[in-house]
Amino acid sequence: MERRCRRCLLEEFDEAAYIRTLKDHIEGTPRRERAPEDVYAGRLETCKACDYLEAGTCTACGCYVELRAASIRGRCPYKKW
Repeated sequence: MERRCRRCLLEEFDEAAYIRTLKDHIEGTPRRERAPEDVYAGRLETCKACDYLEAGTCTACGCYVELRAASIRGRCPYKKW
């Protein structure tokens, strides 16, 4: 298993690897635990319009919005979705 750095600076961040890991994680989640595609897309649109979104992270709660939005149990900390 590839070791991932949890203390990298943004200048050291491998964005392509992050995106691959994110997509792999979402696709590896059982369908019954994933939000329907239209719900997922709607949640991301809401997050993209939110002032708390910064570089794929919710600065209100610290989550990676794509991961939280993909989960059927995911919730916005501000109840926007």
